[in-house]
Amino acid sequence: MIRIAGVNAPELAAGNPGMVEGRVLPWLQDTKAVNAWGLWQVDFRDVIVLDDENKVVAIYNLTTYDLGKPENYVALRNILLGAAGTASPTAAWSVTARRR
Repeated sequence: MIRIAGVNAPELAAGNPGMVEGRVLPWLQDTKAVNAWGLWQVDFRDVIVLDDENKVVAIYNLTTYDLGKPENYVALRNILLGAAGTASPTAAWSVTARRR
């Protein structure tokens, strides 16, 4: 099963209304007190893919790998499917994803 949620940086809270308008993506707001972005060492527009034990499988940055390019879309799709155990990831896994 693949579940997706967004976590916004504390300093970007003003953009929340525009981000959630017309969308069904679960959207969480980080705070300075929680500091999820800092604890997870997030870069702006990172997609952090977790396995079923909530361990990081891959980090895919949407600024670096624009999903408007078909090959990047396919690479992220393969990472998600691979992490979910529904398909084997392609060679794009090791080329386009960084691990922590």
